Amino acid sequence: MKKIIVAIDGFSSCGKSTMAKDLAKSVGYAYVDTGAMYRSVTLYCLRNNWIQNGIVAEDKLKDAIPSIRIEFKYNSEKQMNETYLNGENVEKEIRSLTVSNSVSIVSSIGFVRRAMVAQQQAYSVERGVVMDGRDIGTVVFPDAELKIFLTASPEIRAQRRYDELTAKGETVSFDEILENVKQRDYLDQNREESPLRKAEDAIELDNSYMTIAEQKEWLLHHFEERTK
Repeated sequence: MKKIIVAIDGFSSCGKSTMAKDLAKSVGYAYVDTGAMYRSVTLYCLRNNWIQNGIVAEDKLKDAIPSIRIEFKYNSEKQMNETYLNGENVEKEIRSLTVSNSVSIVSSIGFVRRAMVAQQQAYSVERGVVMDGRDIGTVVFPDAELKIFLTASPEIRAQRRYDELTAKGETVSFDEILENVKQRDYLDQNREESPLRKAEDAIELDNSYMTIAEQKEWLLHHFEERTK
């Protein structure tokens, strides 16, 4: 069975990471969470107070971007990859609503995307990679053998995000999360650098009313077709 690159793109809170991680674990592939990379850069900016009233101090971030190192380390106890920013485990912090509210403006900056894409493309030296994000099938790996584009209604995606955060003990507002989802959709689709769009050869899946098990079966079917 040949090894391939699997690119999973789509809107925020569609379950891209869950789907990608599950597939990677099932078939023994490496998994790269590109969204976590942009969230880490956003966290770096927030910690340095470089985001004020929705505006990023781009001159300061541009000077710092070469020294921002993002790694993924496997936690055998939790059986999952965790994100490290300059050697610090930031997996929990980058999933907060505070980071979610600013990640789209940071990820729309050209030099940030180019720096992250360069890191992501380093994983293509060998096949056998599952990567999810916004521009994996269009920019990072336009030659990926399997491209998936996920979508779901904003309300369902907001509910998923609400359930995820409340399960972690956070006090959040559904209406605020829904507004964040819609705002991120607009920013992701309308940014100048690598906007979110479906690659011409991507397979689209609306998973609004699908279970995780149903999505897994659907994806495995397409994976097996491409690796025969």
